[in-house]
Amino acid sequence: MAVSSSCVREWVCILVLVLLFWQCAGDHGRPREAEADRVVNLPGQPPVDFAHYSGYVDLNKGSGKALFYWFFEAAENASQKPLVLWLNGGPGCSSVGYGAALELGPFLVEKDTPHLRLNKFSWNKVANILFLEAPVGVGFSYTNRSSDLDGLGDKITAEDSYTFLLNWFERFPQYKSREFYIAGESYAGHYVPQLSEVIVDRNNLSAKDKVINLKGFMVGNAVMDDDHDLNGMIDYAWSHAVISDEDYHSLKGSCNSKTNNESSSLCDSAVRSFIQMYADIDIYSLYTPVCVDRLDKTMKRLSASAKSLSKHDLWHKLPSGYDPCVEDYAEAYFNRADVQKALHANTTKISYPWTLCSEAISWNDSPTSVLPIFRKLIKAGLRIWVYSGDTDGRVPVTSTRYSLNALGLKIKEEWSAWYNSHQVGGWTIGYDGLRFLTVRGAGHQVPIFTPKRALSAFSHFLQGSPLPKSRSSS
Repeated sequence: MAVSSSCVREWVCILVLVLLFWQCAGDHGRPREAEADRVVNLPGQPPVDFAHYSGYVDLNKGSGKALFYWFFEAAENASQKPLVLWLNGGPGCSSVGYGAALELGPFLVEKDTPHLRLNKFSWNKVANILFLEAPVGVGFSYTNRSSDLDGLGDKITAEDSYTFLLNWFERFPQYKSREFYIAGESYAGHYVPQLSEVIVDRNNLSAKDKVINLKGFMVGNAVMDDDHDLNGMIDYAWSHAVISDEDYHSLKGSCNSKTNNESSSLCDSAVRSFIQMYADIDIYSLYTPVCVDRLDKTMKRLSASAKSLSKHDLWHKLPSGYDPCVEDYAEAYFNRADVQKALHANTTKISYPWTLCSEAISWNDSPTSVLPIFRKLIKAGLRIWVYSGDTDGRVPVTSTRYSLNALGLKIKEEWSAWYNSHQVGGWTIGYDGLRFLTVRGAGHQVPIFTPKRALSAFSHFLQGSPLPKSRSSS
């Protein structure tokens, strides 16, 4: 049968378009830009079967701003697993340094060794995990204008993180329609719901190709409400024998939301004394040994904060990241030139060294409470889980319970134990639109202290399934 010349031309055009597409794509049909970010020959990395990528994503054209990410495909069946964005807090602490390299990533840094340790409880066992250093000035993320570092805060962090996501999805389009979740800890109790709110609001206004398939979020030991956080911190310290009865009553009497100027001054003094009571123990993990080599450095940070500390800026000036000895190992590793080259990092030769928590930024915008955002997102139908390591004195379980009680949610499932590996993993309660759980024996950064329990809780969150309620089911 004869084929018309117009039909031949049509098929030739289609063939040319297909060839052009594959020419502009890398392995597995990924865009070349994504393949250029693929990490190979990372110093000290153990062999793995999954791919990982890192590099910069520019924000708006002409802004001179770029955020750094490290992305790990799921260890198995990546195409069937959800995508999860992990954020650490601070504000100003690195999700690459803490989350990826010390807590829940597949490769963990070790002491006095060039090798990375494979994390058998990595969260990429159940999801594709994206770590983001935000805002600019944190970790490897940068801006070409130094004035940007003086105008940072919650709002701009949420906006820049949202822009990052839109641009990252253009680089990794296979994840555009994937179920998407956000997780984080500490000051990410602000970052996570704030970014979730931006996504929910923009989804309602965006074209279909700009919609992010956000399903829910999970936050741990989360800064949520200044008054509740401070009251819970005081109660926790007293109930765990850190402060005296006298100090407790002094703090409670002078540090409440109805104090006048005179009593507010008394509160400032009492808070400074309170912080000093943690001088020889780890506020982030009450019952673990301190890192003696770093204790003086940690207390200098705490004392410097305490000099100007008041009830109202406690949560914004007091460092809120766990400070074990492994911080030194992470900072040494990420400042290596060969590591930066492998990660496609520090390409602009930033003028300061990489640190876990940035000292280059100023924070100007931090609402006293994010509980109104929680109420809004509960109404939006997102899956929301809040967890709390129960040996943390920095953002303790008492603070979180006060904040959640203030939401006034109806109880759907009464307080009960949950189990992991035939042991009590913690306790949990189900509210209308939110689940709260404690993680037994964990400090501020839960995946460091109880990695197996942390992975179990995270897995059940993603599945939306009940936590095991008996030894036999765990």
